[in-house]
Amino acid sequence: MTLVNDRPELKASSDASRWADIVRVPHAPFRAAVARRIFRRAAGQLPLRVVESRGDTSDNGVADGGGRQYGSGSGHGPVMHLERPDSFFNRLGSTGTIGFGEAFMASDWTTDDLAGVLSAFASNMDVLVPPTLRKLRHVVLSRMPEHHDNTVEGARQNISHHYDLSNELFKTFLDPSLTYSSALFDGDPARSNESLEEAQHRKIDRLLDAAGVHSGTRVLEIGTGWGELAIRAARRGAQVTSLTISTEQADLARERIEREGLSERATVLLQDYRDTTGTFDAVVSVEMIEAVGTPHWSTYFGTIDKVLCPGGRVGLQAILQDDSTVRETQDTYTWIRKYIFPGGQIASTPAIERTLAAGTSLRITESYNFGKHYAETLRRWRATFEAEAAAVDRLGFDETFRRMWSLYLAYSEAGFRSGYLDVAQFTMVKA
Repeated sequence: MTLVNDRPELKASSDASRWADIVRVPHAPFRAAVARRIFRRAAGQLPLRVVESRGDTSDNGVADGGGRQYGSGSGHGPVMHLERPDSFFNRLGSTGTIGFGEAFMASDWTTDDLAGVLSAFASNMDVLVPPTLRKLRHVVLSRMPEHHDNTVEGARQNISHHYDLSNELFKTFLDPSLTYSSALFDGDPARSNESLEEAQHRKIDRLLDAAGVHSGTRVLEIGTGWGELAIRAARRGAQVTSLTISTEQADLARERIEREGLSERATVLLQDYRDTTGTFDAVVSVEMIEAVGTPHWSTYFGTIDKVLCPGGRVGLQAILQDDSTVRETQDTYTWIRKYIFPGGQIASTPAIERTLAAGTSLRITESYNFGKHYAETLRRWRATFEAEAAAVDRLGFDETFRRMWSLYLAYSEAGFRSGYLDVAQFTMVKA
């Protein structure tokens, strides 16, 4: 494959060394032709409308004052504009979903309804990637790089890539609790007038209740975030040890705990979960398993089992996928893994159950799914993030970064809105 069609306007507005794969467009004529054919056929069946700019050289299609148009959305569905079709199809053909995301970062395609376009794709995965093509996934797409494996050192680097960007960045779009996981609204999340902070506290309190956290409970939290769960557990009178490997999160969480006067009840350690010692009555972990990685799930749950006292309880919040999707994609290098969460892997309920049964005395006693609440949480985060574009820019994050994060938040929202993704709180008990 050769690289052609350098984008001088991106070179002028972006850090060319950081965004090398955005500035340059791959030249892969055969793969581009295949991608063009598959994409047009699949998108033609989706509830959206694709509008290609003029100048394209391929066949069929209906022109309406511009370029080719297709899709079953007519005038009612979201519209995806292919501003530079040739660049789009070269990227898509070369690296699949990575190219799809990079094309958006480069403005090769645009839309006024990003979540709507992505929801149309997420709701029709069987149309987009038929079973016969899924079998060729590893022939066409790259495997996740070995250095993204979540070994102790690899996990530090992977976590730092995302969570050590800047505490100030996260403050631009999170609610005052600085909770970076799904909220739990009272009633229908799409109709709720409740603040995000109130909904986040409901989520945390439900998990603490499930884990049996009260005055005197010895609690281990795996994945501190910015400390809100540790603070609420300490306010109950619990003794909390919270683990993180993000230096920025650890610093701010400690500041917040001290400001609340809870330093004697809550301790934040900059420590990998694999180095945990001691005995605890309860273990809580919110959306941290996604950073563990399939090869290390047994170690993760084994560690929890080891430090939990007999009869102890676990409150685990996890993002979920269908089990077959987990198996098919666990080694694939995706746009999310390249740009957002290196080494990330979403689990499934069966995968968690298999891991528990194979090597622990932990058993799930309850699960509570609330994926639509995550869709609304992400919608609010993205609306705030995009409204704070000037503040994000002042922090040193350029337009390409902002488009990348808008895509990440909308991509995630679409996954939960379509049901392709889910989130659940699991209650586990040690026999």
